[in-house]
Amino acid sequence: MSDPLERFKAVFFDESAEAIDAIERNLLNVDDASDMDSETINDIFRSAHSLKGGSATFGMGSLTEFTHVMETLLDKVRANELSLTQDILDCLFSSLDVLRNLVSHYQFEDEINESSMIEVRSELERLLDPSASSSAPAAAVASAAVPASAPAESATDGTHWRIEFAPDPQIMMTGNDPLRYIEELTDLGEIEVSCKTSGVPQFGTLEPTNIHLIWTVEVKSKEPIDEEALKDVFLWIEDEAEFTFTNLGGAAPAAVTPPAPVAEAPSGQTPVATPEVQPQTQATASPPATAQPEKKAPAQAQASKKRASQSIRVDLEKIDSLINLLGELVITQSMLSIYGDEEKYPQFERLSEGLSQLERHTRDLQEGVMRIRMLPIDFCFSRFPRMVRDLAKQLDKSIAVEIIGENTEVDKTVIEELNDPLVHLVRNCVDHGLETRDERIAAGKSETGTVTLKAFHQVGNIIIEISDDGAGLNTERIRKKAIENGVIKANSQLNDQSIHELIFAPGFSTADAVTDLSGRGVGMDVVKRNIRGLGGTIDVRSTEGEGTVFTIRLPLTLAILDGQLLKVGTETYIIPMLSIIESIQLKSADINKVGRRDVSFKWRGNFIPILNLAEVFDCPMEQDQLIESGLVVVVESDNKHCGILVSELTNHQQVVVKSLEANYDKVEGLSGATILGDGSVALIIDVGALITRVRMH
Repeated sequence: MSDPLERFKAVFFDESAEAIDAIERNLLNVDDASDMDSETINDIFRSAHSLKGGSATFGMGSLTEFTHVMETLLDKVRANELSLTQDILDCLFSSLDVLRNLVSHYQFEDEINESSMIEVRSELERLLDPSASSSAPAAAVASAAVPASAPAESATDGTHWRIEFAPDPQIMMTGNDPLRYIEELTDLGEIEVSCKTSGVPQFGTLEPTNIHLIWTVEVKSKEPIDEEALKDVFLWIEDEAEFTFTNLGGAAPAAVTPPAPVAEAPSGQTPVATPEVQPQTQATASPPATAQPEKKAPAQAQASKKRASQSIRVDLEKIDSLINLLGELVITQSMLSIYGDEEKYPQFERLSEGLSQLERHTRDLQEGVMRIRMLPIDFCFSRFPRMVRDLAKQLDKSIAVEIIGENTEVDKTVIEELNDPLVHLVRNCVDHGLETRDERIAAGKSETGTVTLKAFHQVGNIIIEISDDGAGLNTERIRKKAIENGVIKANSQLNDQSIHELIFAPGFSTADAVTDLSGRGVGMDVVKRNIRGLGGTIDVRSTEGEGTVFTIRLPLTLAILDGQLLKVGTETYIIPMLSIIESIQLKSADINKVGRRDVSFKWRGNFIPILNLAEVFDCPMEQDQLIESGLVVVVESDNKHCGILVSELTNHQQVVVKSLEANYDKVEGLSGATILGDGSVALIIDVGALITRVRMH
């Protein structure tokens, strides 16, 4: 049986990534260190505290220790013991890189970057108050939240607190051990613990993984403790328990119960509680009636809570399995649909009605399941404000990032494949597109340039635009470089748009020197290849002196596509509808030949190449028979056109894409396959690959 803690670890790793991203977003929202408000500081502190608490639960020592130092610095800032300076802000950004590395170490066994961790930790300690130590107990941190002018010996001086702690019965199933939070209170002072057992059910109905205890913890400290410091200890489980905090001042309790012993646990496992049960009549077992009302059972308390929204984490393999089953359902529905033809099968009228209803439900189910895989594009966009900030600092430029349409949803697979191309494009905008401060001022612009990332849906596609308001592409310089590199000939007649497209040529670069940012000419051609691998296109528009816009057009999902079925002899193929411009009937005389080979035909005033699918895929049919039919499908990819010669066009339908490479070698010119309603297999044509092929011959 697998270790149940592994499930909780997986949740922790997801939540730790969210916590680190939340810290980064808050830091990026600060234009100037002096402008950060107290609420933002508190949000950052809570995220760091949650990360520390979770890592401590699973025994991730290096992560816990580093986060503790970071948390100490944040606490001094929020207590106004330290002013938030640009140095602190920069150090916090560096700390995020260390945190990500440490999380990857515990999640994927990546190597810890020791030198970076030591360097950043040393900087954190330097930024702390000289009299404080990075290894100081959290009591000093918590007490810092109390104003210096607070009286130390008043009757309610905050040195003695009582905490009623009633966790949700199923708290252990979320990976949270209540005893760990009680033990964490020892950082604030001496604690004494008792617990109520009245909520424990009869043995026959007892669920062994549930908690039915209510703890009373008394905390005594030499220094005053702020209530917020106590609440911060339980921040990780604030929605999974009921709490009452009572300030008892400086007076000592009449009687106390010794702390609940904790059984030793094997290495790497959470300690198991063995609390000593106290009689209900003892003064410390429950608070006086005048001080604290009777507490309702934790199960009832939790049942009364309502959350605004709920979500679950589902393993991607389960979703993929569901999508495969849905694909089989779509195929079955397609197979049955042939019996819905009332002219051929008039006796099946009721069946026809049922099939129509099945088709509607199948389409609704299909759309619903596909939405499960959809994620906001912000999962991809959110990394760039930080990246641009670091690059701008390196290049000594002033750059702002604007994100539009961050909630636009895209298939998770598309998002994963988009990361690298977008990194290339954004770096290109920062390094090549945007000018320095002096250059922008001289050009009459504001000294701060802007990189804009925009996403929106358009006719079943997602459009992503990456733009800048920089100098734009230097058309003449690109042309000269292209001639020098042998990309084009000196006498080539190209318009400005065609010249701009040359930046996607392999090995092309206009950089004067190779740096760690650019100049090697290995970026933009890779971008184009990766985008095309996703079934998309990319183009560039630029106005010199005003800026550049890269536009990426992608399908919303890679699992289903709208396709046009066509016949070549007895074989059936599918062309994505997005690639088709039009279908036209030609006479054999309209087709230009070289020998017996079809070469081109005139379309809209220009000659475009023609491709005979029967020749490409060696279909068993007479070539003259195909030519005489004269049916040509004009397709487009990367602004290049080609005519595909076919026998006939049949249906237009949605098809479930099946990978060929999982079982066969890659076949040039094919991107996948699908199963049709009659059970036969149809191959899906890779239009971009075919156009590249015909233009190379």
